[in-house]
Amino acid sequence: MSSNAIAIEVKNLGKSYNIYKRPQDRLKQSVIPRLQQIMGRPADRYFREFWALRNVSFDVRQGETVGIIGRNGSGKSTLLQIICGTLTPTRGTVSTQGRIAAILELGSGFNPEFSGRENVYLNGAILGLSQEEIDARFDDIASFADIGEFIEQPVKIYSSGMVIRLAFAVQAMVDPDILIVDEALAVGDEKFRRKCFVRFEELRNNGTSILFVSHSMGQVIELCEKVLLLEGGERLLYGQPLRVVRAYQKLIYAPVTEQPEMAKAYKLADQAGKNGPNLVEIATATATPEEDPGEDLLDPNLIPESTQVDPIQGAEIRSFRILDMEGNPTNLLKLKQDYQFEVSGRFLQDVENVYFGLYIRTLKGARLTGQRYPKDGTLVERVKAGENFRVTYGFKMVMLPGTYFVSVGVWSTNEPNCLHRIMDAMMFRILPEKNILSTGYFDASSMDPVLELSE
Repeated sequence: MSSNAIAIEVKNLGKSYNIYKRPQDRLKQSVIPRLQQIMGRPADRYFREFWALRNVSFDVRQGETVGIIGRNGSGKSTLLQIICGTLTPTRGTVSTQGRIAAILELGSGFNPEFSGRENVYLNGAILGLSQEEIDARFDDIASFADIGEFIEQPVKIYSSGMVIRLAFAVQAMVDPDILIVDEALAVGDEKFRRKCFVRFEELRNNGTSILFVSHSMGQVIELCEKVLLLEGGERLLYGQPLRVVRAYQKLIYAPVTEQPEMAKAYKLADQAGKNGPNLVEIATATATPEEDPGEDLLDPNLIPESTQVDPIQGAEIRSFRILDMEGNPTNLLKLKQDYQFEVSGRFLQDVENVYFGLYIRTLKGARLTGQRYPKDGTLVERVKAGENFRVTYGFKMVMLPGTYFVSVGVWSTNEPNCLHRIMDAMMFRILPEKNILSTGYFDASSMDPVLELSE
C-alpha cells in the first residue's frame, strides 16, 4: 500500500555517451583539446554525443509499483542502472530511500565459480546484511529458489531458469525498501512467475516500492499503479497504466512516418498535465446503471469511451456486434449462455499471410481470453483488394457478472504487421445472477460445494 513518502525521486536525469567513429579519435580527444586550450585556441571535438536519457523526471512513492515500458533502446535499462547506482548520470539527480535490491540482467552479481550458497552470502553482504541476518534468511531464500541440491553447486552449471530463481530469491527475500526487476521473469516458468507475483504483493503491502520493466503489457497493467513510457531516452507519459499502455501500443503500431509527431503530441500532453480521463472510472460509471434492464437485450449506453483505433494499413474493420443464438444483437449477456461476436470489414489492398483476432479484457485491461482465425500456426495465404470479410467467433460466457471490453484486429506476418486494430471496440455486461458461489473472473464450477460434518 503506497503512502505519501517518496522512495525514489528522479529529477532532470540525463545520460550522455561519447561515440567515436574510429579508435584513434578516442586518443585524439584525450590529448589534442587540452593542448589547444593551453595554446588559447578553440578545442576540437572528435566524437558525437549520444543521449541515452534526456531530462527524465518522476517520483515513486513508498509501497508503489511503477512499470517502465518502451521499445528496445528507449533508455529503460540505463535508467534502472542509474537508480541502482551502477551508472553515473551526466546531469540531473536521483534520490532513493532505503535498501535497493535489483535484478538487472541474468546472473548479474553472481560469481560463476561460487556455489549458489556462496553467492547468496556474497549478494547479501553487497546488500548490507550481516552474516547473522543472511543466516536467518537463508532457508527462506533456498526454499523460494527451489533448486534443490544445486544450491551447493557452482552457478556456472546452472540453467538460465535456475539462475533467475536464485537471483530473484536473494533480492526479494531480503525485504528491500526498493526492488527493481528488469525483464527477469521472462525466463521463469508459470509456477515460478506466480510465486514471484505473490511475493511482489507481500513486499508492496510491507511498504516496498517496485520498479518493474517488462514487455508483457498484461503483467504491467495487472501489477502496476503507474506506468512510465520512455521513447528515445525521453519521458513521453507517466500515469494510469491502461492509458499509458494503450498510448504505447498505438505508437508502435502507427506508420513509421507518423510516429515522431505522435510521440511529440504525447510529450506535450504529459508536460501540460493533460492526462485525460481515467478509463477505469469511465467504464465503471458507464457500466453500472441503477435500474434493472429487464428483458431488454441491448443497452444503448454501453458504448466504451476508451476506444482506440489504430491506423488503417491494408484493411478496415467497419462493424462489430454481439449476437445471441437467435441472431439478436445484444450487449447484455447471461452467464453460461453461448454468443457470437461478429467482425466485418474490407481489404483495401492485396495482402498475404493474414490472420484475425478478438480479445476480451477486464476493466483494468487484463486480457482474459480471445480467439484467432485461422488456428495458430496457419494463415490465410492471400486476399485481394476490395474483398469483404466477416469473422464470427463463438464464446460461452463463463466470466462472472461484470463489464468487459472487446478488442478486434486484422494482422499479417508481413509488413505492416497490423493491418487494422480497434482496442475497446465494444463493451458488454454479463448480468447479475442469484446464488453465484464462484469468485474471481470465471465461473468454472461443475457442481455446488458440499459440506460434510462429522464427529
